[in-house]
Amino acid sequence: MPRNLLYSHLSSHLPHFRTSVTSAKVAVNGVQLHYQQAGEGDHAVLLLPGMLGSGETDFGPQLKSLNKKLFTVVAWDPRGYGHSRPPDRDFPADFFERDAKDAVDLMKALKFKKVSLLGWSDGGITALIAAAKYPSYIHKMVIWGANAYVTDKDSMIYEGIRDVSKWSERTRKPLEALYGYDYFARTCEKWVDGIRQFKHLPDGNICRHLLPHVQCPTLIVHGEKDPLVPRFHADFIHEHVKGSRLHLMPEGKHNLHLRFADEFNKLAEDFLQ
Repeated sequence: MPRNLLYSHLSSHLPHFRTSVTSAKVAVNGVQLHYQQAGEGDHAVLLLPGMLGSGETDFGPQLKSLNKKLFTVVAWDPRGYGHSRPPDRDFPADFFERDAKDAVDLMKALKFKKVSLLGWSDGGITALIAAAKYPSYIHKMVIWGANAYVTDKDSMIYEGIRDVSKWSERTRKPLEALYGYDYFARTCEKWVDGIRQFKHLPDGNICRHLLPHVQCPTLIVHGEKDPLVPRFHADFIHEHVKGSRLHLMPEGKHNLHLRFADEFNKLAEDFLQ
């Protein structure tokens, strides 16, 4: 029996196994979406990964350590990412809106009445759009490493990561293992072109027009040493999402939830309760 099925089997038959992570696929909007799930709390929390991300590559410490009694934690692989393939990932003009709808429809398919969102990077953008477009379904939201628009400076940063052969081995390895080098390299290039298309819209707009429509309590976390997302993006979101809180992590980089997992998890748990 494959390991994920074994875990699913054990967790449904042995109560003490419920701290384990189960995984499955469900049909949503014409795609088989893969997700991982942990915990048995009343409060459903969806983890939204970044570019090329998946539950397993992006959220290990959260799946493992977020409070299992308070929360039911779901980490999804957006279409074309992780194990939600086929299809291959593509980047039409509305790819963030498509991800937001997929994410909400996935949680509804899993019968959750209302959910909170933890969104990293692209997943933070997706979370903002979901919260703005489906306000009655979103309880609370934590985002980090997100941006509501694209500037010339951002465009230059994106060009700098286009060629995955120049990435550090530590960052590259898990993604290469997940995708194989060719799909990984090709999809990263497609992502750079996909995100840069917003540069040609007025104000480089991705979702700035939606920020005033976010109604849920929102925590924005920013790593002050993030090399990919400058501080002004966190400030802009904070300024335009009514009642939001901004928390700065002086030593945090883009992956602050992995590098400082205990601190981040505590911050998220305290905010979500």
